[in-house]
Amino acid sequence: MKEKISGAHAFMQSLLEEGVDTIFGYPGGAIMPVFDALFDYHDKVNHILTRHEQGAAHAAQGYARVSGKTGICLVTSGPAATNAITGIADALLDSTPIIVISGQVGTTLLGTDAFQEIDVVGITSPITKWSYQIRYAKDIAWAVARAFYIANTGRPGPVVLDITKSAQNEMIEFNYEKCNFIRSYTPIPDVNSNQIQVAADLINEAKKPYALIGQGVILGGAEKELINFLEKGDIPAASTLLGLSALPSDFRLNKGFLGMHGNVAPNIKTNECDVLIAIGMRFDDRVTGDLTQYARQAKIIHLEIDPSEISKNVTVDAPVLGSVKDSLPLLTEKIKPATHTEWIESFDEHDKREHEVVIKKEVFRTEGELTMGEVVHKITEATNNKAVVVTDVGQNQMIAARYFKYSQTRSVVTSGGLGTMGFGIPAAIGAKIGAPERDVILFSGDGGFQMTIQELGTIMQENLGVKMVILDNRFLGMVRQWQELFFDERYSFTHMKNPDFVAIANAYNIESRLVSKREDLDAGIADMLKDDKPYVLVVEVEQKGLVYPMVPAGASVTNILLGD
Repeated sequence: MKEKISGAHAFMQSLLEEGVDTIFGYPGGAIMPVFDALFDYHDKVNHILTRHEQGAAHAAQGYARVSGKTGICLVTSGPAATNAITGIADALLDSTPIIVISGQVGTTLLGTDAFQEIDVVGITSPITKWSYQIRYAKDIAWAVARAFYIANTGRPGPVVLDITKSAQNEMIEFNYEKCNFIRSYTPIPDVNSNQIQVAADLINEAKKPYALIGQGVILGGAEKELINFLEKGDIPAASTLLGLSALPSDFRLNKGFLGMHGNVAPNIKTNECDVLIAIGMRFDDRVTGDLTQYARQAKIIHLEIDPSEISKNVTVDAPVLGSVKDSLPLLTEKIKPATHTEWIESFDEHDKREHEVVIKKEVFRTEGELTMGEVVHKITEATNNKAVVVTDVGQNQMIAARYFKYSQTRSVVTSGGLGTMGFGIPAAIGAKIGAPERDVILFSGDGGFQMTIQELGTIMQENLGVKMVILDNRFLGMVRQWQELFFDERYSFTHMKNPDFVAIANAYNIESRLVSKREDLDAGIADMLKDDKPYVLVVEVEQKGLVYPMVPAGASVTNILLGD
């Protein structure tokens, strides 16, 4: 007979079986047995004590996004579990594999409104791939194995395991078997050769083919396969927000950033191409604008792992189901070598106009107030385009997406679908732990920074070399931009009186510096990057800066405001 161990120890052993080396969490009563067991595994598992459960969930996301592993978040019951919900929802919309483990009251107390009891499964079922309550220790290994399989296969996403305190304390014989099959769950559809042929025929007949690149390429590890496809077909491409870094910024066929604040040419050419090839993206409204005016002239091919995304927003002529890691090579084999020089060069006139009207004013200004764009540009150059960029949400996010450059994949960590202010600091913590050898640069606005500012305590305790840049315009900048453009400059509750960020950083033993003049910016950046210690660089930028180009919400992707 095997020696019996507690459910809590069985839980820890199960995590080790799945290769877990990092947990982000916050202890409490209903999860205390697991934390007590964790004490025995401190040499095998690194636990990061965040300052808030939302921070733990976002840190798990950041870790997963840069490492390609499943992020783990461990919290107690009641308010701890509900605090993690924002991170769970964010992970669902951005297809990020995390497992959130919440403690729960004992099995005999379920349904009694016991102290800190809440229906975690009921709350989280709509925002997870799977949510399950473990009531008995015998189910722990099975549930953990299943959770990892679901979270990180197919289209990745969040899983919640709600484990009762009695299950944690119960003694059992431990046996672990990894999960590699669940009846009725088909994470990766088989690629249909007929679908490949239909798509290839459309591409071979195209005069103006155009590829839209989403995060599915990164999640599927298909970056090389993508480049091979684009080069053989001589097909220009642009990326969604989460697809940025799937292609190096200087790749000759990379035409930039799609969407509301994306580059001009990528948006306009959507409505000029004759074949549109969507690869691992979901036709989000921030990319498509008015669907009634979106790519009506084009035949549309959609390479996608999730069948529910096919023709959900945009009707598709040639769906290709399957992992892009599998489908892209098959499609590349079927397409003919091509040259589309004139079509590719037609992007240039729009690039030149955008540079003259927008980029020169934003990035290469020599007088007046500092701009967000010049800060981002100087930092990406100082890191030789090799850093991981993490953003909060708002103007800082869009400016970083526009002007930060990439030389390797998994270099962008941002909240896309949910648009979560406060995402930045904890996600940067996770990113730095997931990629300790890389520079991790966070761009945040003064508003978003204050939403999770307590996580500076986590950075201090772990001595994490996260470089935090506050683009301080003393406003909730993106809301203020909409108020200026669409609400008659009625700035309702968007002005912010901010604290002394430098003093706050220093209180957390984090080196900091304030830059308010252009002539001091280079020295501030150099000081920030001089070593691998945490740093807060506060840059006072123009108060009423606007992010251009801009496609107004609900407008056609060709209806682009340039601010001229």
